[in-house]
Amino acid sequence: MKIGITCYPTYGGSGVVATELGKELAELGNEVHFISYAIPYRLKKFQENVFFHEVEFSSYPLFEHQLYTLALASKMIEVAENYNLDLFHVHYAIPHAISACIAKKILATRGYNVKIISTLHGTDITLVGLEPSFMPLIKFGIEESDGVTAVSQFLKNKTKTAHQTNKEIQVIYNFIDSEIFKPKLNEFSISHFSPNCEKILIHTSNFRPVKRVSDTIKILNIVNKVISTNLLLIGDGPERSECERLTKELKLTKKVFFLGKQDRLEDLLNIGDIFLLPSETESFGLSALEAMACGVPIICTNIGGLPELNIHNETGYLAHVGDVETMAKYTIDLLTNESKWKQFKEASRNRAITHFNKNIIVQKYFNYYKDILSA
Repeated sequence: MKIGITCYPTYGGSGVVATELGKELAELGNEVHFISYAIPYRLKKFQENVFFHEVEFSSYPLFEHQLYTLALASKMIEVAENYNLDLFHVHYAIPHAISACIAKKILATRGYNVKIISTLHGTDITLVGLEPSFMPLIKFGIEESDGVTAVSQFLKNKTKTAHQTNKEIQVIYNFIDSEIFKPKLNEFSISHFSPNCEKILIHTSNFRPVKRVSDTIKILNIVNKVISTNLLLIGDGPERSECERLTKELKLTKKVFFLGKQDRLEDLLNIGDIFLLPSETESFGLSALEAMACGVPIICTNIGGLPELNIHNETGYLAHVGDVETMAKYTIDLLTNESKWKQFKEASRNRAITHFNKNIIVQKYFNYYKDILSA
């Protein structure tokens, strides 16, 4: 197949999944064309059958803002014609699905029959998608797509109720490469972040308000009174300054490590004893899955798609949003019970590789492509 993939090229989960999917499809012999305003950060090395097409903007004084939706549609048309694409797979409804719909209609007038598959990742439905000005556009993008997938059953249900659509939506979960994200010893990092054999908690996100990163610091504050524990915070974003302020207020500056954005997450995840994800909205939880694949138990909120990933009292624990006391209690329970922690650790790894391994999920996408193209 000849596949055009459009995603946001940043550190977010939708871009990570889209890029890794494209790379795996190329490994299977398909021709994959990434179309975006910048090269995806996971697309660093040359790979056979993978191409990148940059969306360029025209500068004109009349336009106060850049017209990315139209510029993207134009580039999609160009790539589809030049390389005879079979389908566009767009990740995130706004504006990618809209641009694909525009491109498809124009291409049809030129004799090209290009299919569209739109993958919904979360905030494009649960946050941005609920903006009144965007709702008609998102419903249009969903219903005009030839196929639609969602990364969790929760997101599928949310899409159908929020946007009042009867469009068939296929649930295809996010995935990991279990040969990259796997348990392995990292003695250097352990000695650096745990010089006195402290337990290590880990959180990674884009530090947006919905991630409630400050809750991880509050959890640490409670746990550290019972057992000596450090916290690694990976990522960056608008809430980082507030988290740094809270760390100083609670006198935890020597216990919390702000590491910023990191590329080799698997090296850091492997030194963690527990992964914390106290989000108030999470349609799947890719960061949690990466930790599980490394054999790290998860303590997270019981919202969105997280209960589909993290099995309570088996691979970790679930708690209500904002209930830092309960999350701290669960953390202490695991950190002070080594046999139970090892049991959860093994269960986390097993669940990741048996349900969310790349070979399983990529094949589901490939079969879905064939179904849509033959429909």
